[in-house]
Amino acid sequence: MGPLSLPKQDRSRATRQRLLEAAVACLAEHGWAGSTVSVVAERAGVSRGAAQHHFRTREELFTAAVEYVAEQRSAAVRGLLPQVQLITGPARTHMAVGQLVDLCTGPLFRAALHLWVAAANDAALRDPVTELEARVGREVHRMAVELLGADERRPGVRETVQGFLDMCRGLGLATLLTDDSARRERLVKHWTAVLGDLL
Repeated sequence: MGPLSLPKQDRSRATRQRLLEAAVACLAEHGWAGSTVSVVAERAGVSRGAAQHHFRTREELFTAAVEYVAEQRSAAVRGLLPQVQLITGPARTHMAVGQLVDLCTGPLFRAALHLWVAAANDAALRDPVTELEARVGREVHRMAVELLGADERRPGVRETVQGFLDMCRGLGLATLLTDDSARRERLVKHWTAVLGDLL
């Protein structure tokens, strides 16, 4: 590999990353109908041709974008583990619950929702989005168990953690239409108590 190829590879990686971040931002702000390759390319500051060099189809771009940010967010939550593990009792549970609620109410979740709706009506998107959702769902569940310090061998723990994550997704849906922050904080306190008692 020659010395001139490294900067080109670095530029290519940076362009790809800008496209992925722009695609997620566009989905979150404009939904599927308003998120075209041209709109994403413009937001990323690259040509439409450069965008199509990295992603052959619109579906490929948006599926990769949600996966990319899911991985980034998962990495950020994993980074909290050492900090959370130093805390015990209700403070740990409250911090973990808050982080998991944030995960399901942020821009990534909003973008994923738009992609899920589009996938329900688009055969080209359905399989990759379904596979992605299954993988992300497993990862989020695993992180929740670690963050909460939950022992899933105990009866009812797995189901309670899953019920909590389902509630988080419901909060994510609610934020699409209204500012749900006041109710969200009450639910964080409630689930901190529920999970604290169980765990």
